[in-house]
Amino acid sequence: MNKTIYLAGGCFWGVEAYFKQLKGVIDTTVGYANGNTSFPKYEDLKAGKATHAETVKVDYDDEVIPLTKLLEHYLRFVDPYSVDQQGHDKGHQYRSGVYYTDLLDGITAENYFSHLLKPGYKIKIEKMLNFYPAEEYHQDYLDKNPGGYCHVNLSLIKPSEKK
Repeated sequence: MNKTIYLAGGCFWGVEAYFKQLKGVIDTTVGYANGNTSFPKYEDLKAGKATHAETVKVDYDDEVIPLTKLLEHYLRFVDPYSVDQQGHDKGHQYRSGVYYTDLLDGITAENYFSHLLKPGYKIKIEKMLNFYPAEEYHQDYLDKNPGGYCHVNLSLIKPSEKK
């Protein structure tokens, strides 16, 4: 069955580049989630006018890759104890979070992290309140700009996990 989860883990360029390579991931879209304004722009986040997290919408087939496996991949490159920073990216828009539309997905994420991580992890698990796709130049950014900065180590994906 096709499902959707929203993952924030620092700069969305690398997060998207990672997840789009996985078997079972159908589509990815980078955007801005759970913020204070409608239709924010990247400049609004940088200037602190918008409080959204850089987030990747991940559409996936849960019969090929269940949510717990997506979360396992997520933890390969996200520091779960960092606040408003992943890699060299610092700022509120780079916070880590799992945003769900299905309450069972939220419960799954909460159970997964609470059993695997030490208390005090900083990954927010919240209901999706709003999501706005980012500007077109951000979509598939690292495909368009292979030398672009990426805090995510794409080599953490095993060959057997790739499409």
